[in-house]
Amino acid sequence: MMATAKPTKNQLKFLDWEFGVFFHFGIRTFYEGHRDWDGHEAEMVPAGFDPPQIDCDGWIRSVKEGGAKYAILTAKHHDGFANWPSAYSDYSVKNTPYKNGKGDVVREFTDACRKYGIGVGLYYSPAQFGFTFVDAKAYDDYFVNQMTELLSNYGKIDYLWFDGCGSGDHQYDWGRIIGEIRRLQPDIMIFGFGNDTGWVGNEEGVTPFGMPNGSATAFCPYECDCKMRRDNWFFSEKDEDRVRSVDDLCGLWYYSVGRGNNLLLNIGPDREGKLPEKDVAALLGMRRELDRRFAAPIPYTLQRRGDRFVLHLEKGSMVNTVVLSEDLTDGQKIRAFSIGSGDDNMHLYDGKCVGHKQIVTFPPYYFRDLCLEITDAEEGFVLKSVQLYYVR
Repeated sequence: MMATAKPTKNQLKFLDWEFGVFFHFGIRTFYEGHRDWDGHEAEMVPAGFDPPQIDCDGWIRSVKEGGAKYAILTAKHHDGFANWPSAYSDYSVKNTPYKNGKGDVVREFTDACRKYGIGVGLYYSPAQFGFTFVDAKAYDDYFVNQMTELLSNYGKIDYLWFDGCGSGDHQYDWGRIIGEIRRLQPDIMIFGFGNDTGWVGNEEGVTPFGMPNGSATAFCPYECDCKMRRDNWFFSEKDEDRVRSVDDLCGLWYYSVGRGNNLLLNIGPDREGKLPEKDVAALLGMRRELDRRFAAPIPYTLQRRGDRFVLHLEKGSMVNTVVLSEDLTDGQKIRAFSIGSGDDNMHLYDGKCVGHKQIVTFPPYYFRDLCLEITDAEEGFVLKSVQLYYVR
């Protein structure tokens, strides 16, 4: 029997966030057509970074309205451009026309997040195309120095997001790097190399069916990252027709949050420093539709008989959606469950895992007694909540 790994308080907080928005914004925003690691010399000069005004306040106001609990800004992508005035690189916002070299996108972003009560996340690419030092330690020194700037000068950072792309040829001293990060910000969560959160394994916003949170020895909440526009992370004028529909976004919600993990949806701010209107409309449309679907849970009374839960619907009702939640304080313990009708002993659905949240959908069925049975679980599991809906 598999043992249960317990989550940290930060991991539970992360799962409670459920939904975040990624902002890919930087020098690449102003250079259409650049591709990472294509072998061509990059010709993205700082003079091209010249938005009239970067509206971080508008970004965060919009994503809060869209239901996001946290946001992540690309502080430095693979191109090496620093969205803050780094003392360790000339390739930064300090050498651009933006605010006559006095701008600081990281500052504007973190200030806006705190204004609206949104969790503060920063993305940093450890690898940097076309930029290496003579020895590994010198490169790690540069890495640590930039981390020190980001984690010392902008207040509390909730989440640090490391991209592993392009790092294969360099052996980082992760013990030193992570140790310094935790010294500077003991409560920070780290994606990628810090064992706090993990990648779900695709960039399509989907948790594979029945995927548990981590292993027997380490709990791990996963993040399902995906693009609002199917082709690009950074803004492009050529893919407005690829903005996801509200139905598409709601489907991603079911495949990510509805399978126990977080959805991280990317929006690329445009060259005016604003969020594109079509992207915002899709985001807000998703929020309205989800609110509509889950606005009115069907009331029931509950009787528990061992691992069998009978939900009695006094007046009877059509049901096609069941939302389950497990108390994860002592770990994820439920491994399988089934749903059926107690009225006619009809078996309707088999599921794997519950975790933070499991959104179960099936064709509409009329219930007076809905039976939920936990068919495989470690002793001591706690089912935190069960909600029933008829979504039309």
